[in-house]
Amino acid sequence: MTPLSILRSLLFTALLAATPGFAAGGPPLVVVIAVDGAISPGSADYIVRGLKTAAAQGAELAVLEMDTPGGLDTSMRQIIKQIIASPVPVAGFVAPDGARAASAGTYILYACHIAAMAPATNLGAATPIMIGLTPPGGAQPEPGSGNAGSPAKGEPEKGRGAAPEQAPVPTSTEARKSINDASAYIRSLAQLRGRNAAWGERAVREAVSLTSSEALQNHVIDLVATGVPDLLRKLDGRKVSVLGAMRTLNLKDARIERLHPDWRSRMLSVIADPSVAYLLMLAGIFGLFFEFSNPGFVLPGVIGAISLLLALFAFQMMPVNYVGVALILLGIAFMIAEVYISSFGVLGVGGIAAFVIGSVMLMHTDIPGYGGVPWSIIAPFALITALFIFVVAGMALKARGRPVTSGSEEMTGLVGTVLQDTDGTAAVVHLHGENWSAHCSRPLRRGQKVKVTAIDGLVLEVEPESEEGTPPAAAS
Repeated sequence: MTPLSILRSLLFTALLAATPGFAAGGPPLVVVIAVDGAISPGSADYIVRGLKTAAAQGAELAVLEMDTPGGLDTSMRQIIKQIIASPVPVAGFVAPDGARAASAGTYILYACHIAAMAPATNLGAATPIMIGLTPPGGAQPEPGSGNAGSPAKGEPEKGRGAAPEQAPVPTSTEARKSINDASAYIRSLAQLRGRNAAWGERAVREAVSLTSSEALQNHVIDLVATGVPDLLRKLDGRKVSVLGAMRTLNLKDARIERLHPDWRSRMLSVIADPSVAYLLMLAGIFGLFFEFSNPGFVLPGVIGAISLLLALFAFQMMPVNYVGVALILLGIAFMIAEVYISSFGVLGVGGIAAFVIGSVMLMHTDIPGYGGVPWSIIAPFALITALFIFVVAGMALKARGRPVTSGSEEMTGLVGTVLQDTDGTAAVVHLHGENWSAHCSRPLRRGQKVKVTAIDGLVLEVEPESEEGTPPAAAS
């Protein structure tokens, strides 16, 4: 072995020895990742990086402490993929007391190696929410939904810890595809972890829910614990399957380390808020408009470009209706066109209508935290934009009716003074403090007032202001 290889081995060993939880005889490490609120791109990034941190630190267990009403499907699946691929066992824990793991939280709890709940908590209602309008004719129960309505062996009958009636299912093909896909997904997670697959499918198709004690009786979760210390005490010595290999948890005297979202996760959570994304989009559009209207000002263009890119990044992570985005852009284009085209308010009113309708349609779902842009933001922006556009349009119309005050057009109609007698057509006229070459069809006398009728290059076309004119000035 070369000296370089020996040095590398020593450095690698030192790094491993410095890793928490690696040192022999040291207390095992448990990483707690708390999730409070909707499952969003920000929370997904926080959970994924938290699980990777737990693996890098050699943690014995990662506890995903959840209190969530649900969230986005894409973010949920990103979290579940990381849980399944994690080399560290993950315990999903619905806590504290009074918390819930609804909708997307139910899928995540099913995916965890260990599922636990605190007293007075609940899970379920995992029916996927469709984005868009309700199909004509309303929603009807979906016939032939397999064994979703029949209890599995060992599962209590309907009505025990679940809603007794089946929730309506839209008849559209898109809705059926979404529900069938979600049902298969939660069944696969249940089969992976050995949990109640039939109830998981009912949670998707019928939107049923369970309390913590009912979930334990129905084999949906593994245990009920009053807190993280109680959870670790009950899990000590338990065997779990991690990436196909059985592992015995050693959690006696475990050291608990809580992770908190860093600036990156907090920034993603802020940007992914529908109201913030909406404001960023408007700031980007108006910033670029002012930059193109006043080239070289720079600041509006820089702010507008950054804001628009951030808004587009947020929209691609959220359930956005792009018809709404198109209506907003069309409305702003109509309102801007009102400034340049005299449409007697037709473009302006149509632009305001398109802007408001597009803002309402931009994002309208029943997903918690993604219910759409509130009217308290839409109305002020629509009003301010309309006032700005109509004030600018009014100023433009007033300016159009004013007489020209500069340029060659302004000189037509002005009166000047002839500087010398002339018998021909060429003359010199004093006008605006300047001496101009002039052309007239009749003789002119010095001091005579003439009126400009036209201008040809730098030569004025003039005619006497009166027939009598002004007598020549006496020689000094």
